[in-house]
Amino acid sequence: MKKRLIAATLLFGMLIPMLLMSGCGKKEVLKLYLPGEYLGDGVISGFEKAYNCKVIIENFDSNEMMYTKISAGDSYDVLIPSDYMIERLLKEDQLQKLDKSLITNIGNLAPEVTNLSFDPDNSYSVPYFWGNVGIVYTKNRVDLADLEKDGFGIFLNEKYKGNIYVYDSERDMFMCAFKTLGYSCNTENEDEIQEAYDWLVKIGKTMSPVYVTDEIIDNMLHEYEDLGIMYSGDAAYIISENPNLGYFVPESGTNRWFDAMVIPKNAANPELANKFINYMCTEKAARLNTQGVGYASPVASILKEMTSEDGDYFENEAYYPRTNANDELFHDSEYLRKRLSELWIKVKAASE
Repeated sequence: MKKRLIAATLLFGMLIPMLLMSGCGKKEVLKLYLPGEYLGDGVISGFEKAYNCKVIIENFDSNEMMYTKISAGDSYDVLIPSDYMIERLLKEDQLQKLDKSLITNIGNLAPEVTNLSFDPDNSYSVPYFWGNVGIVYTKNRVDLADLEKDGFGIFLNEKYKGNIYVYDSERDMFMCAFKTLGYSCNTENEDEIQEAYDWLVKIGKTMSPVYVTDEIIDNMLHEYEDLGIMYSGDAAYIISENPNLGYFVPESGTNRWFDAMVIPKNAANPELANKFINYMCTEKAARLNTQGVGYASPVASILKEMTSEDGDYFENEAYYPRTNANDELFHDSEYLRKRLSELWIKVKAASE
């Protein structure tokens, strides 16, 4: 995910009681928990108007933060986690089945976002945004031939030493290493994990990288460095603002991810939650959302509209995630999660 994330702020805690005391107690309330900066303008107000309800929004800055709150018993009506976390929540029986009689717009979804491995028949989830991980680069300073030859291995090409951003995420960066080395991003083979670790340490020791998170968006927008790892939706945004930037996804493969709407078992208003999911599958809501956020819409007609000659993302190579047999979804693995977290600390320490 995504993706321009911000932590939940105290503002929401202050606003919730104020909203409930201001007369909206007579309205139905939907509690929505999602990553920050993940809603287009007008999306929520449109739903509130259509259903005469009030939506209370809280933001999380990682799937793991969301999981901690849900596991502690906090109640929300709709969550928007990533694929691997949905897989985990399903294993632990923390989600309820969707009411397909209320989600009549599910037929609007593009075939690429349905029947996914973590929820094969969309019984528990409906995609919200989707994308992949790739390389953003400045066209006048990075040779496309180097990208095509090296893939993620370009981060060890000394031509670009001192001019690279490495994304400060163990999951994403180990994925880059695994794919470069020809392994699955879900491998639990210790020899393969060690080889990926050595690859990442070599970058830190020889390439003088800058480790970043969301600041990479503005930094690459202003071309402060030559290249960096970035999520496709963020890349689509900055490319639309600066045509001297490009986006490249190696043929060796990458992570193809899906964030989806789900309803937890302890949701206070599951009927309204199903109606919200149905609303988000309408063309109007999907259009506002993808225009405002930059990630690929799950609605087929909006994907076509956005990439048409008159669309917002015409000829923007980062917007519509490519389909490649080497691309993979992350799967839930307690072992891999802990192992990569331990090793990532050592990767960064080795570069200091």
